[in-house]
Amino acid sequence: MLAFNSSDISAFTFNAVDYTVFILMLSISAAIGIYYGFVHKSENTTAEYLHGGKRMRTLPIAISLVASQLSAVAIMAIPAESYSFGINWAFNVIAMIIIIPIINYVVIPVFYNNNISNCYEYLEMRFNSKTRDLMTLSFVGNLCFILPLYMFIPSLAFAQVTGFNIHFINGIVCSICVFYTMVGGIKAVVWTDVVQGTVMLTSVILVFVLGIIKVGGFGEVFRLATDGQRLDINFTFDATTRSTFWNCFFSAIVVWTSYVGMNQSCVQRIVSLPSLKHAQRSLFLFGIGFAIIMLLNSLTGIVMYARYHDCDPVAAGFVEKADKLMPFFVQDIMGYLKGMPGVFISCVFSAALSTLSASLNSLAGIVYFDYIKPRIKHTESRANFIMKSIVLFTGLYCIAAGVIVEKFSSIIQMLYSITGVTFGAVFGVFLLGMLVPQSHGRAAFCAVAASMLTMLVIVLGAQGRISYEPLPTSTESCINGSNLMQDYENFTSLLLMDSPPKESFNILNISFNWYMVLGASVVFIVGIPLSYILPPGKDAKFDPKLLSPVIQPLFRYELTRADELPEILIKEIPKS
Repeated sequence: MLAFNSSDISAFTFNAVDYTVFILMLSISAAIGIYYGFVHKSENTTAEYLHGGKRMRTLPIAISLVASQLSAVAIMAIPAESYSFGINWAFNVIAMIIIIPIINYVVIPVFYNNNISNCYEYLEMRFNSKTRDLMTLSFVGNLCFILPLYMFIPSLAFAQVTGFNIHFINGIVCSICVFYTMVGGIKAVVWTDVVQGTVMLTSVILVFVLGIIKVGGFGEVFRLATDGQRLDINFTFDATTRSTFWNCFFSAIVVWTSYVGMNQSCVQRIVSLPSLKHAQRSLFLFGIGFAIIMLLNSLTGIVMYARYHDCDPVAAGFVEKADKLMPFFVQDIMGYLKGMPGVFISCVFSAALSTLSASLNSLAGIVYFDYIKPRIKHTESRANFIMKSIVLFTGLYCIAAGVIVEKFSSIIQMLYSITGVTFGAVFGVFLLGMLVPQSHGRAAFCAVAASMLTMLVIVLGAQGRISYEPLPTSTESCINGSNLMQDYENFTSLLLMDSPPKESFNILNISFNWYMVLGASVVFIVGIPLSYILPPGKDAKFDPKLLSPVIQPLFRYELTRADELPEILIKEIPKS
């Protein structure tokens, strides 16, 4: 049986070796920025700053994509999710078998075939400028909400094991990230991601393996997790249940397809590769790496439960909330190994830095080309100066916004609520353009607006209503734990909020895991009929090159008269 003694908690701290490892990781990241910004300096052009002159390599881009998608949320919050609510979140990983083919063969070829480096440019080419402006605005707004969240989480972990002020650490690390992103451009972003991705993979594997050894082997983990209901798979169709096979699997398809294949921070790196074949290989490697690390993170939460099955650190008062469990767990299982806690904290910061740097770089490009360039006299040097300034000011904003993020309770729930307003619309509008030849700008704009408005109402209306009771935990074997017999209802309120009384189904009570799927569905439900009901605008563009290659063989655009808009005809399939 596991037993904790509160007098041992003081041992859960950083030592000199840990600090050295952590500082070394930050120094390497800064050094890469200095190298690409001052030593190996390329042409001072926007193409070089944002796309590396389209000379990037397959494997580094794949690693960079993995690193930037595995934010600190993945390292900290996903194990906490499995610990509290069981294994169902792992079905996000299985969805990769569908996600990668969609991105590789439906989405990315369209960007390469039309020489598109800004994914929102596609929306203007396919639909109209209003649709592009709306989606660009949602991208910028979304980043403004989630970037402080991504950056604050590792500071939370660092404060847990060192006692340092969270905001002080947040400021220092954000400043380093801003520096190397600002001076080094996309090359610095990608190569720091390679270093940080290596640190992440090493750390995640170490924590997982050492955790299993500490519990007593995989068989013991399996037994304890099964007894604690952590391996129960939920196949219920109840839309209000937090995590089920259905909502985790289908939300993953929408989330990761839109986040990797339709989000500028990723598309910018994908199209920096010299050819479509290079991009497809890179995305295939990304899918493998992403699945491995995400699955390990999810399973680490199960190992963590097996370790604390009879002495929950949250209920016992050792840890404030479940989202802070990972650093506690790491110190517990490998605090005796000099430097290992430092490796883990470096892993968490690496995840955050890779996400932040990629987002800052793409945000600078979007803001400049969509909002600033049309209003000034453009020169390459002026453009680079403005983009670097945008990176700087966004970094300062992320530091300041940490004060608000500190008040959040469940990280995953908050993240899905923020992105739930826009990610479904992103997924829907791109596939509407690529797979529905009859769709046009007026229909697309109305569909996107309807989706975002619907989800905004649901997300805002759900605040204060939605809560989820974690699976049972125990404190029977804790020794001298502070607040040892803390009331369980108080524990659940610390994790999320007090559970509301049961009531009949209300759309506002739908699980946040369904937000993206619902948002995408609204786009198709509104957009497809309106494509037939509303006449297209006078500036409507019907170019078969803007359709996905999987649909192009079935359709062609043909003008009936020179002064008329084109109509779409189904191609006759030749008889064999």
